[in-house]
Amino acid sequence: MGEPRLPRKCLSPARFSSSGPVCSGWWRSADGFAVRIDKTRHLSADGSRSALVSCLQSAAAVRARSRRQTLAAAARWSRIPPTRRAVARRASDGKVTSAIGRAGGDIGAIDLVEVRKKTLIRDLTFKASDERHGQQVVERLKAIDGIKVAQVSDRTFLMHLGGKIEIKGKIPVKTRDDLSMAYTPGVARVCMAIHHDPAKAYTLTTKGNTVAVVSDGTAVLGLGDIGPNGAAPVMEGKALIFKEFAGVDAWPICLATKDVDEIVTIVKALSPVFGGINLEDISAPRCFEIEERLQKALDIPVFHDDQHGTAVVVLAALINALKVVKKRLGDVRIVITGAGASGIATAKLLMKEGARHIIGCDRAGAIYAGRTENMNPMKEWFAKHTNPRRVRGTAGDALADADVFIGLSGPGVVSLKDIKTMNRDPIVFAMANPVPEIQPEEVGAYVRVMATGRSDYPNQINNSCCFPGFFRGMLDVRAKRVNDQMKLAAAHALASIVAKGELSDEYITPSMFDARVVPTVAAAVAEAAVKSGVARKQHR
Repeated sequence: MGEPRLPRKCLSPARFSSSGPVCSGWWRSADGFAVRIDKTRHLSADGSRSALVSCLQSAAAVRARSRRQTLAAAARWSRIPPTRRAVARRASDGKVTSAIGRAGGDIGAIDLVEVRKKTLIRDLTFKASDERHGQQVVERLKAIDGIKVAQVSDRTFLMHLGGKIEIKGKIPVKTRDDLSMAYTPGVARVCMAIHHDPAKAYTLTTKGNTVAVVSDGTAVLGLGDIGPNGAAPVMEGKALIFKEFAGVDAWPICLATKDVDEIVTIVKALSPVFGGINLEDISAPRCFEIEERLQKALDIPVFHDDQHGTAVVVLAALINALKVVKKRLGDVRIVITGAGASGIATAKLLMKEGARHIIGCDRAGAIYAGRTENMNPMKEWFAKHTNPRRVRGTAGDALADADVFIGLSGPGVVSLKDIKTMNRDPIVFAMANPVPEIQPEEVGAYVRVMATGRSDYPNQINNSCCFPGFFRGMLDVRAKRVNDQMKLAAAHALASIVAKGELSDEYITPSMFDARVVPTVAAAVAEAAVKSGVARKQHR
């Protein structure tokens, strides 16, 4: 005869009250429950951390209509002698919720997983501010007598189990007839059609909707050179965004080489099956040479998102921020920290739009003509084309009387003291991730328009508002290359989504979840490609 299970009414969370400062997970009734815990930690999309806790909960003291019924039921269902009822009651006295609350955790969902002879298994989810905080909560739970933390996992890691993307067939293959057309012998006719007219690859294969996301793992997020395997989750994530937001099929290609010649050769060899190349997380200055050489060699667009995606979203946000403060791009003084791929590309695009007063800064300070310290060919370009007054000193020195600060560097580059020296109604884009150059809380009322690269503050400036729509537009007209007209068109299209009546200090750029973003950017890019003569087909 099977083991009797606790009646459903005894397991209902509604019958119990939480004894801790945060709503429940360690259930407590008038009779009490002894609980042991199995905990798993999670990381949410915005960076907050939570934990999943499986509670092994003794059923020794299930409340019934009378004390005698309670003890009999507990002994029968849990096979725990009635003499243990006091122990069960004491062990359940809100220890779990209290521990989580004292550690600053925020309890979320609680689920009953399994009923055993002497225990109940529960899953409990709680949030924490970061990984370290989550571990502190775990250690508090482990320290509770009678509690067992049996398993720990992270919901971001769970999301990545087995990867985030897959290949799926578009047609069913259920019969011999299906197989003969999808594969041999019928496919041979399609092969020969493409052989005689290579342009048919756009309509008879996936080429017309497929992008390669290529990285060597040398400049991944703020992590630096972590190699091709370490870069793979980022490239998969990018491929997922391509598909989910723009319907573009993208595939991560992480290369185990840092040699520029080898990277160019490999990508050229792979290019026939792709309609575009997205270069990603390749360190400067190599990224400039790789992109330039590939674009010259290939007849499909090559787009380094760290450069051009960043430049597009920054320009879009700045167009609207300047409307808020009623200033003109050609008049304002702009300081950019970070003379890497994104910093230089942003400066170039701003100048194409009409910016005239830009000062670029790196770790050595302001870049100016004649500087010899920490220079490379791209910084030489920066020195030659920007900072006409040859301002010297630190980034903080350069900010004196500036109107706009664009941070594409790292935390702590500028201080509140530096921000206070800026011109009236300053605009600050602190875009370093995960920690911006200066925190919005620090600048407070001293800044008129504040933006970051983070989703937990207003005005998030994110490349994801650019690259899905940008590639969608290029693929739709079978563009041969990327040019400045397309980038400027994308920036203006993105800025236009925020209507004049909606513009404010805290709303200068749309969210990537705004359904208008991808089609608006795609249409603008496609039209610009046609007008500039780099499209193979007309935009519908």
